[in-house]
Amino acid sequence: MDREGAELVRSKGLRSGALGLIDAIAIGVASTGPAYSIAATLGLVAAAVAWQAPVVVILAFVPILFAAFGYDALNRAEPDAGTTFVWVSRAFGSSWGWMAGWAIIVADVLVMASLAQVAAQYTFALFGSHIGSDPGHPAVLALGIAFILVLTWLTIRGIGLTARLQAALVVIETALLVVFSVAALVRVYAGSAPAGSHRPEWSWIDPTEISDPGHLITGIMLMVFIYWGWDSVLSVNEETRDSARTPGLAAILSTLVLVSVYVLFTVAAQAFAGVGETGLGLANPDNADDVVAALGHAVFGDSQWGKIAVSGLVLMVLTSATASTQTTILPTARTAFAMSFHGAAPDVFGRAHPRFATPHVATWAMGLASAGLYLLMDLTGGVGLVLDAVSACGVAIGFYYGMTALASARLYSGTRLRPEHANAGRVDFRRVVLPLLGGIMLLAAAAWTAVASFDPGFGEGSWRVPGTETEIGAVFLLGIGGLAAGVPLLLAARSRYPLFRGAAFERRLPSDPGAVAPAVRD
Repeated sequence: MDREGAELVRSKGLRSGALGLIDAIAIGVASTGPAYSIAATLGLVAAAVAWQAPVVVILAFVPILFAAFGYDALNRAEPDAGTTFVWVSRAFGSSWGWMAGWAIIVADVLVMASLAQVAAQYTFALFGSHIGSDPGHPAVLALGIAFILVLTWLTIRGIGLTARLQAALVVIETALLVVFSVAALVRVYAGSAPAGSHRPEWSWIDPTEISDPGHLITGIMLMVFIYWGWDSVLSVNEETRDSARTPGLAAILSTLVLVSVYVLFTVAAQAFAGVGETGLGLANPDNADDVVAALGHAVFGDSQWGKIAVSGLVLMVLTSATASTQTTILPTARTAFAMSFHGAAPDVFGRAHPRFATPHVATWAMGLASAGLYLLMDLTGGVGLVLDAVSACGVAIGFYYGMTALASARLYSGTRLRPEHANAGRVDFRRVVLPLLGGIMLLAAAAWTAVASFDPGFGEGSWRVPGTETEIGAVFLLGIGGLAAGVPLLLAARSRYPLFRGAAFERRLPSDPGAVAPAVRD
């Protein structure tokens, strides 16, 4: 980072150079909540594509990787905590940037209720309480809100403390996922797996084995969003050593770790349990919401060591939800912080703690908003509404991921590779073509989710339009409604804040990232 960039970091009040590459990767992986995400999604995917679940995991990864290339390219040119808000503003204008930043806030606040609820449930389960089996129990609500508030407080105490906690949690989580996968595969190859098991085959990664294209699309749409969260590492770019290079590299490495773990777990789980609709089969509706809980005892047995291992699985999901709860706060708070710093939101959100060098006001605001929404959803719609809020995140996620990827394609579209490059003079494939493809795919995923979720049968709940027989799905109302709520706020911001009154971002990247040069004629 140049001197001007370093001064910018100091002027914001953040602590530059607090994180290294390993810290950043830990935040990127932990933010996705991999153990909980794959455990809660795999059963639904198996019901749609049967034995082809592993190839769906891989195909869903493609647009995510392409988007990560775009994030890396943009961060190398401008490592700003505002990430999507800043980069989309430069590419498409401040209004689009503002809405993309708002989408980050919407997605993060919506998902917090589910993460806190899962963390609370598994805390009770770890101690053998029956309360853990009832997500609607008042004690689960109380503990979930306590999780949000305590983790918000810890996040404010410093990015270094956050990173150390995340590293510990993600090591526990990933190690237990691998142990479970290896144990399941050992039993399959030893011949001691239950009926319905099947040794892995190469045909599992052949998408042509799926006869119905609709089932393939459904599976990919379910899987693509379990990769969400790795971009949290970009939101702490100004607090990372070598801020122009390390965050983007960590984001890409995080996605590679995720796809590796997801493929391993998917292959092991379906090899052990099969994809049947009865018994331990992954497509059994009774197992769909948590295949780890369904398979734990069968994989490890009822011996003393087996019981300890099963308790380890409970701990795995608990650490997954806890880690993801805390890291979800990071991008939300830093987006609001950067929007304020750049003159697009109230000044109060731009304050940094004088001792801990974190955006404490924005962090508390997002933590309290998340806790308040969890309380409201639990009291008005119960467990079903909390589940619908998770599904609704897909609209916002696909929108801001897609817009950020397109921003890379747009801002680098007039550039060519440097003369010393082997492909000198050509369009930069990694910074233009791949992000363009990834952005289109992710925006299409968001649109598909929005259209499909209008159907009241898409989620758990619905709302009847007064005086009519028309019902609208709760997922649609939460997802599209959450984004639409940003429109009046944007209109108010346009009339009030400096960014929209002559202080707009230049429609170009502020520095040469060293990999591209001005366009040249072929």
